[in-house]
Amino acid sequence: MAIIRVDAQPIGGVVRREIAIVSSLGEHLVGNYVLVRLHDDSGRTGLGEASVTSVWSGETQPGVIALVREFLAPLVIGADPFDIDWIMRRLDRAAHVNSFAKAAIESALLDLQGQILGVPLCKLLGGRDDAAGARERGIRLKFVIGKVAPAVAAERAATMVGRGWTTIKVKVGVDPRADLERLAAVRSAVGPGVLLTVDANGGYTVDQAVWAARRFEELDIALLEQPTRRGDHVAMAAVRRKVAIPIMADESVFTPLDAIEVLRHEAADVLSLYPGKHGGIRVTQNIARMAEAAGVVCTIGSNLEREVATAAMAHLTVATPNIQCERFPGDLIGPLYFEQPLPAEPLRYLADRLFVPDAPGLGVSLAPTP
Repeated sequence: MAIIRVDAQPIGGVVRREIAIVSSLGEHLVGNYVLVRLHDDSGRTGLGEASVTSVWSGETQPGVIALVREFLAPLVIGADPFDIDWIMRRLDRAAHVNSFAKAAIESALLDLQGQILGVPLCKLLGGRDDAAGARERGIRLKFVIGKVAPAVAAERAATMVGRGWTTIKVKVGVDPRADLERLAAVRSAVGPGVLLTVDANGGYTVDQAVWAARRFEELDIALLEQPTRRGDHVAMAAVRRKVAIPIMADESVFTPLDAIEVLRHEAADVLSLYPGKHGGIRVTQNIARMAEAAGVVCTIGSNLEREVATAAMAHLTVATPNIQCERFPGDLIGPLYFEQPLPAEPLRYLADRLFVPDAPGLGVSLAPTP
């Protein structure tokens, strides 16, 4: 068996404006993605997806397409999809970083493997002791409220709680006093029984984060995500030492080395992981195991991926014991933000749960390319 063709094409999506995310990084109103297809000599097609946001990873849609077509595809064509370590090492030598592009190719390789063997991707990734139960009950998620006016934030949060969501994340990180007002409005709207978390996207200084967190405690905030700028592990550790709210690292954990440094500095209580940041599902699992050895739990994050990458992350979640979404709900909500689903059969959501596809590989089917 061999890969005979690699396709990379742009895909997009218009975000539903009434729930568009606004954060310290800006507005997310239009989604830009790259869909990767690997075709083998038996007529199968493996799918991968790169969520490209220059402010996040430095990757752009035209750049990823050019990289895949001109540099990475020649290294994949002719290869056996099961030679995945060898393939990914070749890609790493050919291109520095570009983690979302590499993750898309790895996803397509794993999708092919699952189709060839006739098993869902989560089985290839090792499964878990309660795999059947985890897949049956779905993955617990949180809904994200952007940096909007307090009344708007409160209305959106109350609406989603009314639809069965039990965890709400609120974007903060620009003006601590305005953030506090927004959070107070949300807490008043949803009541005491709903889990509330906040995400600063690295927007605070240490002093701002400490000032805000001590006041967030009065609103029973369960988690403060990425309070200070990415890469400054000393700053985030300083915040963690001074506040009672658990700290989660997101932007600060792209590579395994990043994870080592966050753990070494004791800068976070939780790590937010996902394959696009790390360059693939298997790297993500390695980071989760590393964190587990250090006694730090993980959850699954996202960059508002579409259905292909979201399905991949769902399989990863149920196959990785230290990704603990029951305790710290995940962010696999990208498909909910777009007006039109990508596949003919959308992923299955029920209230705040996402269910893992059962079909072989990723379990996602798209219309064939011309």
